[in-house]
Amino acid sequence: MTSTSLDELNARGRSGLPGHLGMVFTAVQAAADGGEVQAEMRVQPHLMAPNGFLHAGSLVSLADTCCGYGCVQFLPPGARGFTTVELKSNHLGTARDGTVRCVARPVHVGRTTQVWDATLTHAESGRTLVVFRCTQLVLAGS
Repeated sequence: MTSTSLDELNARGRSGLPGHLGMVFTAVQAAADGGEVQAEMRVQPHLMAPNGFLHAGSLVSLADTCCGYGCVQFLPPGARGFTTVELKSNHLGTARDGTVRCVARPVHVGRTTQVWDATLTHAESGRTLVVFRCTQLVLAGS
């Protein structure tokens, strides 16, 4: 198992999709303490769907990234990484402004797979926007 600092999480995605979407990681709990990743993303015009609401893909990207960064905390010795093999999201609401918060927690941490849940909420109203679950395949070292 590895331990990743908050600064490392924010630096990791700065030049990729997490940085482009404006994800900011706000808390990381080490695997030894149960594991949890928290992030937020300010609602911005480039995150919107043509209908004027926050695009579902923006929300799924935030959830999947939080879960993936959490997965890294639990990689077994010798693993070279992981990949998402399944994800499901239930969209219960949306937003036009404000900030979306995400909290991701492990459900199952095994040698070859991990299952993570995430909940996304609208920070200002407290409304739940998305409940999300994904399965990560642990990639064996080579």
